[in-house]
Amino acid sequence: MNTGLNRFALIVACATFFLIIAGALVTSHDAGLATPDWPLSNGQVFPKMVGNLFWEHGHRLVATSVGLLTIVLTIYLFRKERRSWVRRLGLFGLIAVIAQGLLGGLTVKLMLPLAVSSAHATLAQLFFCTTVGLAVFTSRSWLEAGPRLVEKGSLPLRYLCTAALVTIFLQLILGATLRHSATWDRPLPTDLVLAHVGGALAVVIMLGSTTFIVFRRYQGEKFLTRPATIALSLLVLQLFLGLAAYVTRLASPNDPQPLNPMVGITVAHVACGALVFATTIVLTLRTFRVVSSRQPGMNWATSPES
Repeated sequence: MNTGLNRFALIVACATFFLIIAGALVTSHDAGLATPDWPLSNGQVFPKMVGNLFWEHGHRLVATSVGLLTIVLTIYLFRKERRSWVRRLGLFGLIAVIAQGLLGGLTVKLMLPLAVSSAHATLAQLFFCTTVGLAVFTSRSWLEAGPRLVEKGSLPLRYLCTAALVTIFLQLILGATLRHSATWDRPLPTDLVLAHVGGALAVVIMLGSTTFIVFRRYQGEKFLTRPATIALSLLVLQLFLGLAAYVTRLASPNDPQPLNPMVGITVAHVACGALVFATTIVLTLRTFRVVSSRQPGMNWATSPES
């Protein structure tokens, strides 16, 4: 195991999470068109960051930093990581962050079209998923684990985890589309609000069922129960934040500008959603790692391809 590689992968994952927050701040402040050009801002690399330009150009600076960190991580992986599939995942992350930057530029050049803005937010979550995966795959806990648990029910836990993960991702897409469908001074579309509420219900059912089965089948297995507990706790918090975000957003069209309560709660809702996604990724990957439909045999953690 390369401890330095794992720590650097964690840094990139944390930086990506911060980038998601920065992007949410741009949307909540309606600062996406604070400058008409890209990649420069008002023709400068470091413009005077006042007003909404602080949020928009700040977001670009964070995105540039994440891009540079991803380049370094990819080089690090190709130099130190023996598993070819992990190196390929790092390369995919590099391609994803480049595409993400280009989509960010298109959102400005095309004046914030809904499809491009939603795709930009969706790809951000996919890239975050990739960085979280790299942090998991390079960790000591992953390398030391192996297939040691047998499925205890007719419905495999790995299928439930995957279904919950896909449901959360689709809900994140709905949330991104809803957030970009109307600026703070206009009401949100009712159909998208209802779809997002329905998606929240689906997430509660899928993730709630998954965590319940984890606790029921593998009580005492902290490798699985710990991320399940965190994911469920974050989900409860996310539901309260979603309700608060909707209430504050209802009043925003009557406000003279985006006010701090609405901005803060909405950004917290986006951030918490990303954390629910991340912890469910960890739970899903760990389930695939240690739960097998066969009888537990040799520990594969010593294999270079593990």
